[in-house]
Amino acid sequence: MSGTGHSDLGDILLMPAVGELKLNPGRAENPDEGYRSRFNHATEKAAPGYYEVILDDYGIKAQLTATQRVGVHKYTFPKDKNGHLVLDLAHGIYNYDGKVLWANLRVENDTLLTGYRITNGWARTNYTYFAISLSQPIKDYGYKDKAKVLYNGFWRRFKLEKNFPEITGRKIVAYFNFDTEQQPELVVKVALSAVSTEGAIKNLRAEAEGQSFEQLAEAARKSWNDELDHYEIEGTQDQKAMFYTSLYHTMINPSVYMDVDGSYRGLDHNIHQAKDFTNYTIFSLWDTYRAQHPFLNLIKPDRNADMVESMIKHQQQSVHGMLPVWSHMGNENWCMSGYHAVSVLSDAITKGVFTNTDEALAAMVSTSTVPYYEGVADYMKLGYIPLDKSGTAASSTLEYAYDDWTIYQTALKAGNKEVAENYRKRALNYRNIYDTTIGFARPRYSDGTFKKDFDVLQTYGEGFIEGNSWNFSFHVPHDVFGMMDLMGGEKKFVEKLDELFSMHLPEKYYADNEDITLDCLVGGYVHGNEPSHHVPYLYAWTSQPWKTQFWIRDILNRMYRNDINGLGGNDDCGQMSAWYLFTVMGFYPVCPGTDQYVLGAPYLPYLKLKLPNGKTLEIKAPEVSDKKRYVHSLKINGVAYDKMYVTHEDILKGGVWEFKMSSSPNKRRGLAAEDKPYSLTNGVN
Repeated sequence: MSGTGHSDLGDILLMPAVGELKLNPGRAENPDEGYRSRFNHATEKAAPGYYEVILDDYGIKAQLTATQRVGVHKYTFPKDKNGHLVLDLAHGIYNYDGKVLWANLRVENDTLLTGYRITNGWARTNYTYFAISLSQPIKDYGYKDKAKVLYNGFWRRFKLEKNFPEITGRKIVAYFNFDTEQQPELVVKVALSAVSTEGAIKNLRAEAEGQSFEQLAEAARKSWNDELDHYEIEGTQDQKAMFYTSLYHTMINPSVYMDVDGSYRGLDHNIHQAKDFTNYTIFSLWDTYRAQHPFLNLIKPDRNADMVESMIKHQQQSVHGMLPVWSHMGNENWCMSGYHAVSVLSDAITKGVFTNTDEALAAMVSTSTVPYYEGVADYMKLGYIPLDKSGTAASSTLEYAYDDWTIYQTALKAGNKEVAENYRKRALNYRNIYDTTIGFARPRYSDGTFKKDFDVLQTYGEGFIEGNSWNFSFHVPHDVFGMMDLMGGEKKFVEKLDELFSMHLPEKYYADNEDITLDCLVGGYVHGNEPSHHVPYLYAWTSQPWKTQFWIRDILNRMYRNDINGLGGNDDCGQMSAWYLFTVMGFYPVCPGTDQYVLGAPYLPYLKLKLPNGKTLEIKAPEVSDKKRYVHSLKINGVAYDKMYVTHEDILKGGVWEFKMSSSPNKRRGLAAEDKPYSLTNGVN
C-alpha cells in the first residue's frame, strides 16, 4: 500500500545471512542480537522496478525487482562463507502478537517451496499463498515454531525441527542453507496468490520461469518506462524528479488482485473468475475519488474501467450490498467515511469510460440505502446525521450529499427520473447543517439544535473526520453557488477563502494532531489531508478567479519538493500525487461526476501528454515562473478561451493550449456567467 495512514501486508519476509544462524529479527537499538543488518544509504540504488543495497553486517549485495505477481531477489554472498536464507512467516508490517492466524510451509523439492499465511490485520482475513523457486539447491534446512500449539496430534512422532518437508503453526521461522562458496549468487523468485499454492505456481511459471534476474529487471524497467512515457516535460531537474515521481505514485494502487488465469478471492472469500476484466484491490476511496481515479480516467481509462467493474463485483459479493468503502485483499476494512465508490462510478460513466449504467446505478442505490451504515437511516429521515448518533455527523452529511449528487447524475444518464429526483433532493442535504449566522457547517443534534460551544478550527470532537469546519465547510463541490449563499454571498465567500489561506493557525490546533501538521498547512488550509484539495479552485466561481492561480503555485512549491520530507502529507494511494499532476497541467476535477475540469495555471513551461486515443495535448507556458504565475490569456488550438473550465472532450481532442503568463492578474477573464463551472443550483434563493 502506497503512502497510506495505516499499514498492513509484508507477509513473506526473506533475509539472507552468513555466519551464526539467528532466527529472531532483533531490535533496532541492538541489531547484533538478530538477523537484521545495518546498511549505508550510499550503497542504495533505486528506480521504478529495481532496488539494490549492501547488507553491511554480512557483506551481501541484495538486488530486487518484480513482475506483476512475482518478487525477484538476487543475493550475492561473500565467496569465503556459506550462506543461509531465513524465511520469517511470523513477521509482518503493522505486526502484533496473534496477527498470524496460521501458516504453512512445504519443501516440495530442493529448489521449490510452497505455503501460505493467513493473517488478521487491517484486512481481517487475508490469505497469502506463495511459491518460492531457488536458483541453487538447498543443502539442508530447519524450522523454529515460536508459538506453542495446544494440540499437535500425532505430529509429535516426527522430528520437525530439521529436514522435515512440511511445517505448520502460528509463528514459523525457517532457514535454508546453501553452498554459496561454490556459487555466491542466489536468485529467489517469490510468486504470490490469494487463491492457492497452485495459483502461485502458475503465476511463477507464467511470469518468471526460465528468465534471469537481469532479464526480469530489464522487463520491469521497460514496463515502468512505458507507464511513465505518457508525458514529455520541460523544467528544472527537481521539477522533473517531482513530476515523474508523482506519476509513478499514481501507478501503484489500486493493485491487480487475481492470478494469471483470472481466478481471484472475492469479498465473500469464495474463488471467482474474472471474465473480460482485471480484478483490482486496495481502494482507498475517501482519498482517491477526488483526483486519483479521475486521473486514471484521463490517461488509463481501460484500467479504471476494470477498477469500476471490480467495485461492482465487490458490491455483488457483499452481504451488505455495498460498494467498497476502503477495501483491500478481499476484505472491507470500513476505514473513513462516505460511500465514495459511487463518485468513481459516476465519473467513469460521465466520461464514457464505463458503459453499464444500469448495473452501476443499482449498485449505487443499494450502497446509499443501507440503514445501519454510518447514520444513513437518520440521514434519510432527517436530511442530516445527528451529532448524538455519530462523532463525524457534519462531515459525513456533507460527504453523503456530494455522493448522492453523483447518483443523481448517473440516474439522469440511465433515464431513471424517479431515482434522479430523489437523489437530487438528497444532494441538497448539505444545507441542513450550515449555520448561516456564522457562515460555517455545524453539526446538529436529533432535536434540530446546533452544537453549542463550537470551535470551527478544532479537529477533534466537533463532528468532522480528519478536518475542521473551516476546511470542511467548503466541501460542496457539486453546488458551489448554493454553498456561497449559505456563507453570506460571494463577497463573504471570497473573504473566507482569503482568510483560510492567510490566517495564522494557533499551535494548539496542530501540536498534538496526527491529521493536521505544520508542514502541511498554508495558513489554515490543510493540504496534507484530502478534504481540502479542491478548495484553492473555488475562486473560479467568484469574480476573483485569478486567486486560484496565486495559491496553487504556492502550494506546489511548498508541498511538493524533491527532498526527503518533500511531500506535505501521506500520498494516500496516489491522491496527493494526482492532485499535483492535474495542477501542474493547469486544471483539476473539482467535482468528479461532471465532465469539467476547473482551470488554474500551468506550472511548467512545456508539457506534452499522450492521450489514450492516440492524440497529444501540448500545454505551453514559456514565460511561467513564480513571478509570472497569472494567466493573462489562453488560446486553445489558436482560439481565445476565457472560460474557467475545460471539458473532458476538450482535452481528448488534443492539440495545443497556449498560455500567456503575467506577473499581474488579468481581472477581466472568466467573469461572465457562462464562463463559470458547473453548479447544481444558482444559489439557495
